[in-house]
Amino acid sequence: MPDRSWYKEWFSSPYYHLLYSKRDQQEASRFISALTTHLHAAPGSRMFDVACGKGRYSKALSDMGFDVTGIDLSESSVLEAKPLENEHLHFYQHDMRLPFWINYFDFAFNFFTSFGYFRTRREHDSAIRTIAQSLNPSGAFVIDYLNVHYAEDNLVRSEHKKINGTIFHISRWHDETHFFKQIQIEDNGAQVKHLFTEKVSKFTLGDFTEMFAYHGLQVEEVFGDYQLGPFDIRKSPRLIIIARKRAR
Repeated sequence: MPDRSWYKEWFSSPYYHLLYSKRDQQEASRFISALTTHLHAAPGSRMFDVACGKGRYSKALSDMGFDVTGIDLSESSVLEAKPLENEHLHFYQHDMRLPFWINYFDFAFNFFTSFGYFRTRREHDSAIRTIAQSLNPSGAFVIDYLNVHYAEDNLVRSEHKKINGTIFHISRWHDETHFFKQIQIEDNGAQVKHLFTEKVSKFTLGDFTEMFAYHGLQVEEVFGDYQLGPFDIRKSPRLIIIARKRAR
């Protein structure tokens, strides 16, 4: 599938991994632990981590006693994840828009807004189809996405971050359909040639419900934060959806 989209270069860039290396790991671990407990995931359950990056959350799931498979579009990220592999943890370079294993996984996850990057709704539908087909007949899918309304109301339009001598100048804006984040980079006092611009679709709960239903997924629960608090359309920072595969 020919693809010159922004994310293909940016997700493979060392600057991407440097910028997002300071994410709250403890919060993420607590979220994943609370989520798997809430899902009553049995030891040994087959987990599918879609857009797994360098595999840190796949490894966390594996350490909890689950059988985990992670996929990511970035070949460099998967190569870095490979040393983590063991009998119950495996990684593959794969485009989520293309079919993967069928009727295999008990649970599928897409963490931390690792969706919404494609150019067309059809491509996003293809990704949801891949995930739905990968689940066994009673499997569940969890997507963790930004809450569009909260993000609009709380958008930080400009900020600067200095990490290990590299300065990131970040600008944010949005239009009717997307959020944008432009990242200009200074590395050791010199401006980097590339200027990266992230673009994420404004998918709401209604949008996901529609996409899921088309591919046989029924929304069961919705949460608004990493503590699995109730979803409030204006006050919740996250949109976390649990959907179950319907029998056909």
